[in-house]
Amino acid sequence: MRETAIARIALTTAGSIEEARNLARALVERRVAACVNLIPSLTSMYRWQGAIEETAEVLLLIKTTAEQLPAVETALRELHSYEVPELIALHVESASQPYLDWLVNNVNP
Repeated sequence: MRETAIARIALTTAGSIEEARNLARALVERRVAACVNLIPSLTSMYRWQGAIEETAEVLLLIKTTAEQLPAVETALRELHSYEVPELIALHVESASQPYLDWLVNNVNP
């Protein structure tokens, strides 16, 4: 395992598995993400427009690079059904070199 400054895991949610699949496919097709994992059957509680909401959602784990985060954000703003789509990016503290090589080779420079 090696420390890396380039890899990121970005998180977003979608309101349905169909929307999550469409978002994931678009991110991979546009080469702004090397891989997107879909985790269905989440329940989110949040405040929206003054009310507390409880919603079933799908979590997307987006594997990308720091350089591609702006393109991920642009794609989510363009394609997402939410008025304010979530985008939280986490630094990858360490990863195997073969995986990092694969990730970098599967997103646009």
